[in-house]
Amino acid sequence: MQPNGKSVLCIEDEHFISELYSRALTKAGYQVDVVDDGAKALPLAQTDKYDIILLDLMIPNVSGIEILRALRDPVKTPQLRAKIIVITNLEQRQDVRTDIEQQADGYIVKAEITPHELVDLLATLK
Repeated sequence: MQPNGKSVLCIEDEHFISELYSRALTKAGYQVDVVDDGAKALPLAQTDKYDIILLDLMIPNVSGIEILRALRDPVKTPQLRAKIIVITNLEQRQDVRTDIEQQADGYIVKAEITPHELVDLLATLK
């Protein structure tokens, strides 16, 4: 498969899941960086060098929700073209989930999607 030229920042602390996503996305032509710590991930996400950010909510040091808020804050992150896709297995109250979905470009429950389906979903992003 030809590389699609898109880069993905996968912020995920579960090694098994990040490995599955990384392999599937790399095979589909994405350039993938994986970070397992929120404190390390936030400055990387703010560089605007990624096309897509896969953001787990439950990560160490800085939570995914804090990262999402910082990325959507025009003062903290003035320029961000990346699509932010929240990936979680955390069961959210409907109001919390709605708030997250309004800030993110997508919301995926990890247990409900295969790595192949994730690749297909990301291919539909504009």
